[in-house]
Amino acid sequence: MADLSTLGRRVRHFRTDAGLTLEQLGRDVDVAPSQLSLIENGRREPRVTLLTALASRLGVSVGDLLDEAPPSPRAALEIALERAQEGSTYRELGLPALRPTRTMPDDVLRTLVGLHRELDRRARQAIATPEEARRANTRQRLRMEAVDNHVPAIEALASEDVASVGHLGGALTHRTVSLMADRLGLSIVHADDLPHSARCVLDLESGRIYIPPASIPGGHGLRSLALQAMAHIRLGHGEPKDYADFLRQRQDASYYAAACLMPEAAAVPFLESAKKARDIAIEDFRDAFGVTHEAAALRFTNLATVHLGIRLHFLRAGGDGALVRAYENDGLPLPVDVTGAAEGQVLCRHWSARRAFARTTRTTEYFQYTDTPVGTFFEATQTGATEAEEFSITLGVPYEESRWFRGRETQNRAVSHCPDLSCCRRPDTESAERWSGRAWASARVHAHIFSPLPQGTYPGVDDRELYEFLESHAQDSD
Repeated sequence: MADLSTLGRRVRHFRTDAGLTLEQLGRDVDVAPSQLSLIENGRREPRVTLLTALASRLGVSVGDLLDEAPPSPRAALEIALERAQEGSTYRELGLPALRPTRTMPDDVLRTLVGLHRELDRRARQAIATPEEARRANTRQRLRMEAVDNHVPAIEALASEDVASVGHLGGALTHRTVSLMADRLGLSIVHADDLPHSARCVLDLESGRIYIPPASIPGGHGLRSLALQAMAHIRLGHGEPKDYADFLRQRQDASYYAAACLMPEAAAVPFLESAKKARDIAIEDFRDAFGVTHEAAALRFTNLATVHLGIRLHFLRAGGDGALVRAYENDGLPLPVDVTGAAEGQVLCRHWSARRAFARTTRTTEYFQYTDTPVGTFFEATQTGATEAEEFSITLGVPYEESRWFRGRETQNRAVSHCPDLSCCRRPDTESAERWSGRAWASARVHAHIFSPLPQGTYPGVDDRELYEFLESHAQDSD
């Protein structure tokens, strides 16, 4: 049977064509006009006997009434509007259903249906955010490679802001960061009830930056979070237009924070001195400015090519070998998918980023030379762990640049033929013949890869949770 909306409109169409009112047709088929009205509005399913009687009185076949096609273009628009308003996208808006009247013009109906279709299209597009995120992230990575990961405008702004509070050198203290916030009319507040989907929150109305309680030794990450919040003001960020805009804002904010924590005016002389001594080491750079190993390695990528003339690559990989973050301008053959995205791709087993996990003692960096199809690279890898997983941070350079780095005397060497499958992904012939068809394994699936990001003003942040948090703290400040 056709859906009730279409069936009802077909009954109405043939009734009006026959010049009958509801009362007249109801009298002829022995049914109350109110019951016929419910049928025509798609709210009641007629019995087969009534359907037969209606068809006979209207001079059509039962098949004509049950046809799935709307009886007219107008009816098609009404049905489309009705179905759209029954969907979850419209219901989530909390708006009342709009029933088209006879006097409503067709062009108004077409506009309403068009708006609903656009809402649905955007909702479907939002569901595909992980795919869009990968594409946007790839475009952003390529843009930064084109400028050697260096943004002079942000460097200048960060230098100005750090100098304005009298910072002369060394690690940026929490007090210095607080002074920088004061200059913007902001205060830093530690909150233990942040929205689970947000790392920090900037409340422009109250002039507060909410960050987590100090739970990291030295609070390295907390200084960066506060500086990233300030960056949104200093860089003039507004609500992101799309995911690509959000990603650009986030990267610019992270760049600003790093440039404040490791100011160009202090960092470059430090690194130039290390290069002159042929003793560049990320661990020394890290300790000199009181930041994490990852932050130091990423900051090094901002400065190495422009100021030291060194081309390089950076990798963050999970314990399973999957690439989490990458940058290169030295030709390292990153694994990429058909869209050009590197994130999520599995690194070669022979690369330093993965071999470092095999060490028993991981307190120091692991050094290695790796021969690849495009040349030899020297890499230094530091491993670490979060509550969720292990990870590795790798900083590497082409062989000829290794002379500037500590650890270059290492005897660790590996050969990688990736992306050739025979390198480390295809099993050897003997094992394949021995086990093919004789075993089964259940994959360890990361459930989050099937879930879209929470849809809000800022991708990944739940708007309702965010606003409830702000409301609760606004009341605290009253």
